[in-house]
Amino acid sequence: MITYQTENIKMPAIKRRDTSAWIKKVAASYGKSIGEIAYIFCDDEKILEVNREYLQHDYFTDIITFDYCEDNKINGDIFISVDTVKSNSEQLGVPYEQELHRVIIHGILHLCGINDKGEGEREIMEMEENKALAMLNK
Repeated sequence: MITYQTENIKMPAIKRRDTSAWIKKVAASYGKSIGEIAYIFCDDEKILEVNREYLQHDYFTDIITFDYCEDNKINGDIFISVDTVKSNSEQLGVPYEQELHRVIIHGILHLCGINDKGEGEREIMEMEENKALAMLNK
């Protein structure tokens, strides 16, 4: 089950049913099934609080993914700062909705085992994000 919640903001204008079907399709492409996924859309202040409290990081970010996966079933809590997504979309010159979908699937890709911190991993993550985004409207 995929749930969508907010904290300190109003819900972004996403098509929940279509987004959930897309997330399941992307997960299946990695041989994974969906367990319990909770998206928590929030503001910069909340994501900074989560980053400090749980990761001991003192900076803003667009997404924090907590991985509770078991075998091939993905489970997790995914915090997304819509403030940072919006500023990133402006800096990158891409539509907000596109950047939001990129970040939504970024968390799922982490839960599927794709990392982005090591050498060469960021490029792989970007490639996988682009493949997943191409699946969105199919």
